[in-house]
Amino acid sequence: MTDLSADLVQQKQRLREKLRFRRRHFAANLDGMAQLAAFRALPAQLSGLLADHAVVGAYAAWGDEPDVLPMFAGLAEAGALALPHHAGRVETMDFRRWRPGESLVKGPWSTQQPGDNASLVVPDLIFCPLVGFDRQGGRIGQGGGHYDRYFAAHPGALRIGIGWSVQEIDATPRESTDIALDAILTEQEFILCGDRL
Repeated sequence: MTDLSADLVQQKQRLREKLRFRRRHFAANLDGMAQLAAFRALPAQLSGLLADHAVVGAYAAWGDEPDVLPMFAGLAEAGALALPHHAGRVETMDFRRWRPGESLVKGPWSTQQPGDNASLVVPDLIFCPLVGFDRQGGRIGQGGGHYDRYFAAHPGALRIGIGWSVQEIDATPRESTDIALDAILTEQEFILCGDRL
């Protein structure tokens, strides 16, 4: 690892710590009504977009990440929703179909995921959690690179980040392996970042 890339990794880690702190305190201080309303209904811009995609990837919230599963209840009932799945503590992940009422199991990274017997699918639209983001589609994730590797292997999939508005920063430090988002959804707005949507 060169000094430049080592500096970038350290810079991203410091940002992660700051943004996790910001996210944790923001989520803890949301009043009950705001928490109930956040990420419960799809914005109008996304409703039509979702109708054009056979399988949509989302995630089961972990810690103080926004809980988006209620927003996708209709898709999940129809069998068109998939969640990330990790077979072990490995670099890759896949997506497996999930419906309400089906149990989720604790994965190797402590996140909730469909069981190993759930159907393997390839979403063509993916909503992913964020630690931080900028308006140019830069994303800071947990640091494992799972989403970036998945995005690189499936470049045609549309990528929409999900986060609280307080997770926005002016510019995210980017490595060559970081894949830009097409849009970001916060509790306040839908931000287009590129020209693919």
